[in-house]
Amino acid sequence: MSISVGDKLPGATVLRMGANGPETVELSTLTDGRKVVIFALPGAYTGTCTTAHVPSFMRTKPEFDKKGVDEIICLSVNDPFVMQAWGESTGAAAAGITMLGDAEGAFTNAVGMAFNAPPAGLINRSRRYALYAEDGVVKVLNAEESPGVCETSGGEALLADMSA
Repeated sequence: MSISVGDKLPGATVLRMGANGPETVELSTLTDGRKVVIFALPGAYTGTCTTAHVPSFMRTKPEFDKKGVDEIICLSVNDPFVMQAWGESTGAAAAGITMLGDAEGAFTNAVGMAFNAPPAGLINRSRRYALYAEDGVVKVLNAEESPGVCETSGGEALLADMSA
């Protein structure tokens, strides 16, 4: 079952690159008592993820800041090395977007957003979605039906739904 509006985000350990290499992060430390946006996608360096999804949050970050969002997190079932390199190559890291690897898929599975697309080589990956949470509770959730589309899960659409 997928997570829904009103649900508390589950606890999960994810990875990021720190000064001394990979470090674990309890996702709850980033969400509890804070306003956060989490957008998840099938994979770093993949087409729609790179050309549409990440850029949509880079464009809209100033508007999220105005709404009091403390952090925008990009999450993918990838390792932290890939997420760091992808954040640097897209400019997402410089734009202030936190790049996290859900290497084991723990969070992705816990929120019911795992999917497989063997023809594209995507096994145990994340569906494309974006959510806004306050104090770890989902207030807005926009999930795409197709992994190759970034419409309802883009930055502009999430901003519009936060204002509704």
